[in-house]
Amino acid sequence: MSRRRLDPEVGDHLRPADADLPAGVYRVVGTLGDDVTLLRVGDADGRRVHTGEVRRVPRGRLDGFEPAENPDGNRSVTSAAAARLEGFAWEVRVVGQAMRAHPLQGAAVVALLLVGVFGDGRLPGPEWLFTAAGVAGGLGIAYLGYRGP
Repeated sequence: MSRRRLDPEVGDHLRPADADLPAGVYRVVGTLGDDVTLLRVGDADGRRVHTGEVRRVPRGRLDGFEPAENPDGNRSVTSAAAARLEGFAWEVRVVGQAMRAHPLQGAAVVALLLVGVFGDGRLPGPEWLFTAAGVAGGLGIAYLGYRGP
């Protein structure tokens, strides 16, 4: 049986059939030049894994691969929601630590955010001012989270 020649694009998923790579599902993350860059995102059973394992495969060796399903597509709604909540909780912890480490900056960005969200109609000033304060507060919190403790 002959395999058809693969010409993958970024975002496609492949599974090694005859290639010398660990079994699993690989996402195409780069297609520059004569190589295709792959990130292993699924185990041999097609379940999502976070390996960070990146491989480069010459296009001429792609005949050792076959198309595969996206392992993110087989996650349950409960699993996906739990992962999002876990990520949000992590973000809250990081921002909280940064605000404890930099209390004056933290107080300033929280004040801006509160003025932006609740100030319109309660405080004097044009509407655009409250929108700008809310945006500035949100960006400030994002900056504190990025900056860290």
